[in-house]
Amino acid sequence: MDNIWYLDKVNLFNVLCPHKVADYNKENKHEFKTYKSGEVIYFSEDPANMVYLVANGRVRIVDYTEDGNEVVKNILSRGELFGELALLGENKRAEIAEAMDNDTMLCPMSVETMQNLMKEDKAFSFKIYKLIGMRIRKLERRIDSLVHKDVRSRLIEFIKDLAEEKGSSDGDKIRIEHYFTHKNIGNLIGTSRQTVTTLLNELKDEELIDFNRREIIINDISSL
Repeated sequence: MDNIWYLDKVNLFNVLCPHKVADYNKENKHEFKTYKSGEVIYFSEDPANMVYLVANGRVRIVDYTEDGNEVVKNILSRGELFGELALLGENKRAEIAEAMDNDTMLCPMSVETMQNLMKEDKAFSFKIYKLIGMRIRKLERRIDSLVHKDVRSRLIEFIKDLAEEKGSSDGDKIRIEHYFTHKNIGNLIGTSRQTVTTLLNELKDEELIDFNRREIIINDISSL
């Protein structure tokens, strides 16, 4: 499967973290940054001068409508990149990044350093731009889904995306590490926590999936 958040099936943290880039370590003093649950990493309109990798914990990307309603754009875990639009020339942040867990640890890299690494390695540069492009495409697809699809279809699409991004094969089944609450899922697909719970139980009753607090199991993705 073409994993969106992993390059060549290698966790981005292992590929890109400055601690693992020898030339970067020689010339730069680099430190991880740790955040508490609810602590803001950057606000909307803050300067976009850093790119971040999640080393531990989770980060959510949120925005607010004119009416003050919260819109969750993404939830990221270990090995995932955010703030990447700065590489395309974004000067100010268009959303808010917030730590979800205590001891959320980030690996920051300046845009300048990241761009220098990309200049030196064209193959790596291509992979980063591909990741950005696929993330934008995924967001566009999500918007289209919110407009044109019912909630059950949006939930199934969300589960399939998780399977592609994070799933591991177990015979005919696909297992997905499950770190989203039902409220998280509801925020991401535009519905309530109660509706997510009801629909997940329906899919379980139909023997399409199974789930617990730790994982979602897709019994047969072709039938989902």
